Amino acid sequence: MSDIYSDTIVAISTAMAPSGIGIVRLSGPDAIKIADRVYVNPKGKKLSGQNGYTIHYGNVCENGEVIDETLAMLMRAPHSYTGEDTVEFDCHGGVLATKRILEAIVHAGARPAEPGEFSRRAFLNGRIDLTQAEAVMDIIAAKNDHALRSAQHQLKGSVSGKISDIRQKLLHETAHIEAALDDPEHMSLDGYVEDMRQVIMAQRKALERLLESADSGKFMTEGIKTVIVGKPNAGKSSLLNLLIGEEKAIVTDIAGTTRDILEEQINIKGITLRLLDTAGIRDASDVIEKIGVERAKEQVKDADLVLYVVDGSVALDDNDFEIMKLIKDRKFVVILNKNDLSTIVTSEELEQATGTPVISMSAKHSEGIDELEDQIEKMFFHGGISFNDEIYITNVRHKTCIEEAIRSLGLVLQSMDDDMPEDFWSIDLMGACDSLGQITGETTSEDLVNEIFSSFCMGK
Repeated sequence: MSDIYSDTIVAISTAMAPSGIGIVRLSGPDAIKIADRVYVNPKGKKLSGQNGYTIHYGNVCENGEVIDETLAMLMRAPHSYTGEDTVEFDCHGGVLATKRILEAIVHAGARPAEPGEFSRRAFLNGRIDLTQAEAVMDIIAAKNDHALRSAQHQLKGSVSGKISDIRQKLLHETAHIEAALDDPEHMSLDGYVEDMRQVIMAQRKALERLLESADSGKFMTEGIKTVIVGKPNAGKSSLLNLLIGEEKAIVTDIAGTTRDILEEQINIKGITLRLLDTAGIRDASDVIEKIGVERAKEQVKDADLVLYVVDGSVALDDNDFEIMKLIKDRKFVVILNKNDLSTIVTSEELEQATGTPVISMSAKHSEGIDELEDQIEKMFFHGGISFNDEIYITNVRHKTCIEEAIRSLGLVLQSMDDDMPEDFWSIDLMGACDSLGQITGETTSEDLVNEIFSSFCMGK
């Protein structure tokens, strides 16, 4: 480990805002010694004389002045988050108090920590691998229950365990090939090739199953971009207001009230939806409305989900058929709105035109919302998410590495089919192993590690 990661660091680990408690974390080889310079116990006890996993009441002082009363939590290496001696001071949560304690500890000999440096030290000291380190930030950034549970499973090693298992099996095959090439007189691949092919195919299949979970993983962490479209006055803004539970969008009887994109975020059954209300799509003559219509069409192009709202009291027209054409290549739900009024459009007519089941509802009277929520869950998570055995790939970096590993294994199988020399098999097998090693950090470059941890928050 370089010298910069073997000194003693300190940071405020709670938000810099008024709160009930503030935590200042100190970690490194001299953490306890430096803590003794600022910590004063009423009975004269020194932290250096105490056992690990103990908590002690006292004051943090500088130059004989009490800064704040505190609880000092003592953790000795290697049994701490970083694997180093660690002291955490729990003080009152005022911004000034925590800042003064931080300054006192820096004056006593510690260095201010870099963003993510505590987690980086945990990684460098072998306490966690790279997937677990990334899971720490995923837990902090989780927007819904599914994202939180997925990150918790990853922190426990669900992803790294599966990846390491696949990688070890591929390394075993690579070692066998290398041994045969180095000592052909005593080792031969005769009769072993078909067994090797089966192992490689099985591991590629396992990686493909992981890759299939990436879309669900993305939706868990980033949310589902959900665009609400329809003709003017179809009830799009009323639907938005119903889903978010408050009057955010202006609703009037005047067609074309919504001119620009309005975005809100909600959770439905633990799933985050990034809702976008758009201008009604029609052949507009007003210049500003035209811009709104074009923006609505642009949003549909990269939507994860489209909610197509149809006013059941108004007959279908060319604008409706244009919308149907616009959304045909996207995941969409058709909503027959205003079922509280005398309807002209029937569900059967709309199902025939769109080729998909229709949800009948009244956004005005909150009818049909449960059916809509159930349909969204089924569309994206096949009726539910299980964390018992299922592993979800939620990180784009992990997805890219898995894709590269699958590609390399495909090249191995192609070389075997083409009767290429065994050297080619070995090269591509090692390529797959290196790609998988980047996920856990076993073959990751220092530049990538720096990039990953630089995105962490201060004090973590």
